[in-house]
Amino acid sequence: MERARQLLRDLVAINSINPSLVPGAPGEGEAAACLADCLRESGLDVTITDVAPGRPNVVGVLEGAQPGPTLLLCGHLDTVGVEGMTDPFVPVERDGRLYGRGTQDMKAGVAACVGAARQLAAEGLSRGRLIVAGVVDEEYASLGAEALVRDWRADGAVITEPTDLSVGVAHKGFAWLEINAHGRAAHGSRPEEGKDAILAMGRVLGVLERFDQELRARPTHPLLGSGSLHASTITGGTEASVYPALCRLLIERRTLPGEDGARALHEVEQMLAVLRTNDPEFTADVRLVVERAGYDLDPAAELPQQLIVAGRARGLEARVAGMSYWTDAAILGGAGIPTVIFGPRGAGLHSTVEYVELASVDECAYTLAALARQFLG
Repeated sequence: MERARQLLRDLVAINSINPSLVPGAPGEGEAAACLADCLRESGLDVTITDVAPGRPNVVGVLEGAQPGPTLLLCGHLDTVGVEGMTDPFVPVERDGRLYGRGTQDMKAGVAACVGAARQLAAEGLSRGRLIVAGVVDEEYASLGAEALVRDWRADGAVITEPTDLSVGVAHKGFAWLEINAHGRAAHGSRPEEGKDAILAMGRVLGVLERFDQELRARPTHPLLGSGSLHASTITGGTEASVYPALCRLLIERRTLPGEDGARALHEVEQMLAVLRTNDPEFTADVRLVVERAGYDLDPAAELPQQLIVAGRARGLEARVAGMSYWTDAAILGGAGIPTVIFGPRGAGLHSTVEYVELASVDECAYTLAALARQFLG
């Protein structure tokens, strides 16, 4: 496992911020090269494919002696930005934890995949095939996962996002919606000529707040709870003495499996229609910006049950759980690959202090290897 831990340190030391989130960021190229080298060293056949310029997926394959099922272990190589962090790319080990950007989300999970693959490569696979994939762009549009499922097939998959070593079988989706409230620009001293778009948006915000309360009161998913909604960003106006002609609001609607962006869009369109009925001068429109589906797998299915057995054999609780965040599991599952989420313990997702517990990275790798032995027969 020391080689897997060293890979984790090396990956954290590499700036792989997603350039779609932070313009000018370098992306995943250097991290992909680092992962590819370690996979080759571990005995896997490696394929590197550019998903976008300078942004490659890395896929390592370990073939068994006999044909059999395929298990995919997958993690993403990109990270969010580092604003407010001190030395984010200097991995610091303290009290059994490794600190730095990407330690928990999710370079530790990638390292655990490689740790499992190294164990299996050393033993030799008697049957089936193990694939280890490092993909790009999960933090924005998941171009990497979408390319992966176009090019590769598997009978089961594990996304090693951080789950505190629980077995994740479900996660929420999301829809980003942009609302534009329209006014009329005029000098601040002439209210009869102006129309305030920001005050109009205030009415929208009040309706959205009530709708979020309604969402939380609805029947819940057994593992995911309720859907939710929040206002993310708002902009409007040009200067103090001018009536604002436009106010723009971005909202995020967290969805449950079975809900989609079209539903979220329709919900907001209905709210705006009510406001227009109450005030014919109210003008606003909404559009769907991005949507990602939720994910749900039967906990009694073969893959999660095998992972539970593998984890408990190592003394882990390995409880079934639902994840509040979105993952590439929805894309793999949507392509017909039964997928679970299983990763190390840590804290600080997208925050200024991020860490992973190193012992849990080892446990994750050992458990993944045990799962592979079961799944591949």
